[in-house]
Amino acid sequence: ELIDKFGAANYAVFALMLCVSAGIGLYFWWKGQNNTEEFLMASRSMGTIPMTLSLVASFMSAITLLGTPAEMYVSGTQYIALAVSYPFVMGAAAHLFLPVFDALQVTTSYEYLELRFHKSVRVLAGACFTLQMVLYMAIVVYAPALALSQVTGFDLDIACAVIFIVCIFYTSIGGIKAVMWTDTFQALCMFGSFLAIIIKGNFDAGGSSVVFDRNYQSNRVELFNFEPDMRRRHTLW
Repeated sequence: ELIDKFGAANYAVFALMLCVSAGIGLYFWWKGQNNTEEFLMASRSMGTIPMTLSLVASFMSAITLLGTPAEMYVSGTQYIALAVSYPFVMGAAAHLFLPVFDALQVTTSYEYLELRFHKSVRVLAGACFTLQMVLYMAIVVYAPALALSQVTGFDLDIACAVIFIVCIFYTSIGGIKAVMWTDTFQALCMFGSFLAIIIKGNFDAGGSSVVFDRNYQSNRVELFNFEPDMRRRHTLW
């Protein structure tokens, strides 16, 4: 049923997303990179908007987009208590860690570990992060590929390959500038899609008050659960 609803317009939008992402990589490849610092660090010249949207897009994986709505639908809204910690984490990163990295002009936190401790600490931390990302990326790519396979009928392996190939392509030829501007484009598309889904969903359901009432009546609205019971899936703790 989903495959039948995925028509020519949907395929055109999907192809356009991939072509724009690849096109951004080609554009920065055509402009050229003067040195390694420009390729990897964009010569430290990127503006606030692309940098911020790139961080947001990188943080919001397919696990977030597909898993969080399902988690809140099944287990309730107490999951949103995670957001309480974000201002503290962002404040600590902005005022404690980043000033140190900026003063030392280090490229990564692993470089700082070598300066502060020893090269072996840097290698160990880098190896742990690499292992984590290899395992993490497999799930992150599998999730959208599975969704794509369900609505288009694409073979799952082909869907995974397409996602990997496009990402590797614009990253390897365009450098960090291509990555950040592609993330900016994708973040705007994501936010636009979120807004469209929220508006359309509320309209079809009869309004936001109806949506809230249905969730409240089904005991999904829960924000301040202080129970110490370790068997509960989500509490404020």
